[in-house]
Amino acid sequence: MDIPRISAAEMEAKHVVRVGDCRGSDLAYLDQRIPGHEREIVNVVGMNVTENLEDPDLEPKVGKAHGFSLVYNRAKEGSGSGAALHAHQTEEIFVPMIGSWEVFWLEGEDERAVRLDPLDVISVPIGIYRGFRLVEGGADSLMLAIVGGPDAGHVSWHPSVIERARETGLEVDENGNLRELD
Repeated sequence: MDIPRISAAEMEAKHVVRVGDCRGSDLAYLDQRIPGHEREIVNVVGMNVTENLEDPDLEPKVGKAHGFSLVYNRAKEGSGSGAALHAHQTEEIFVPMIGSWEVFWLEGEDERAVRLDPLDVISVPIGIYRGFRLVEGGADSLMLAIVGGPDAGHVSWHPSVIERARETGLEVDENGNLRELD
């Protein structure tokens, strides 16, 4: 195996992401206009399952990844900010970095939840409707999400989320892209 060489300057320029320099998007997903689901999405490494491909702020800070994506979710002011019920055809890992968060999921029609403190980890299996919300922290709170697999596909939203999003003027088309309702 040939071992590549990389200088410190090239490593810094192409492969280091400084959290303070990261700008993200307030409209990457269908649920972000729904009260309680406002958050900033930062695609750090690789492109996550983003529904708003037109937003340049969603470009990954470090380009392509091989078999995963790493995303920051920044909470808005106050607790309760987070993602609505959704599923993926891949595993999804959540790691609270700043603040305490709750990851919730559906077991049949019943919601279950577990509280996670900074650096705790949960891996949610494929196909489970899941979401997360900030339970303790402020506007600087941060949740790391890692989505696995070479092709994470599209987000599958719970029907209740789709209905609530339509009330905000958004829907997702058949290709998984956000669109404004007329």
